[in-house]
Formats: sequence, C-alpha cells, structure tokens
Amino acid sequence: MSGLYEGIQMEKTYHGSCHCGAVAFEATLDLQAGTGKCNCSYCSKTRAWGLLIKPDAFTVVSPVDRSIEYRFGSMSNAHKICGICGVHTHSEGNIEQMGGAFVAVQVSALDDVSVAELTQAPVTFQNGRENAWWEQPTSTSYL
Repeated sequence: MSGLYEGIQMEKTYHGSCHCGAVAFEATLDLQAGTGKCNCSYCSKTRAWGLLIKPDAFTVVSPVDRSIEYRFGSMSNAHKICGICGVHTHSEGNIEQMGGAFVAVQVSALDDVSVAELTQAPVTFQNGRENAWWEQPTSTSYL
C-alpha cells in the first residue's frame, strides 16, 4: 500500500486452519506491518512464513485442539503442528529481545486472506542459519 494509506495500521481478524480443519484459529493482525521468512534449518524445511502478534490477538477456536508441539534448539518456541494432517499453523514463544510473549501465525494457514493481501504484505528475511537474525541471508529465492 502506498500514498494515503502508507503507515496506517490495517488490523483485521482472519480465520485460519490446518489442511484437515482439526486445528482452527482466529488472529487479529496487520499484514502490512510485515511478515518474516527465515533460513534456519526448521523454517527453510517447512517454508515457514510468519507474522508475530501478541498472544491476546490469537485464539484457537477448534472444539478440541489437535495440535502437537515441537521444540528444538533453545526450546524457546513451541511450534504447533496438526497431529492429524501435519500442517504447521503457528508457534508460541517468549523471548525478551523480541518483546516478550508472542504468537507467530503462519501466513500460509490463513483461510480468508486474499491473494492481493498476500502479494502486498512486506517480507523481511532473517539469517537464522548463521544465527545472525538481524541480517538478511545472501540468498532468499528458496524461501
């Protein structure tokens, strides 16, 4: 977005789910605030495309939460994956350097996001592979 709307937050409540629908959620977020892709071993293998929000802007709405949790490395992030179809829907964490508690919503799990909204969402790339999160990786085309 540019011109009149540049710099204006456009929060919207989206609905999302895994492929089979066993894990469903609502998230209030602003795609124009920026999304992220990382080249660490986990994110590059799962083609993760996330957007960080505060926990109070995220709710699992499934009658029964069928997600399983995967942690690795520093164990600071709980990656939530549907225990039935295997789709990664979100992560939960608490890292002081990132502002404390957060939910990283997987943009690809949003059900009611338009192609226009996706193509206009800014993407920042992080170099997690070399633990230089503040730097952009040399190559991003595979992310």
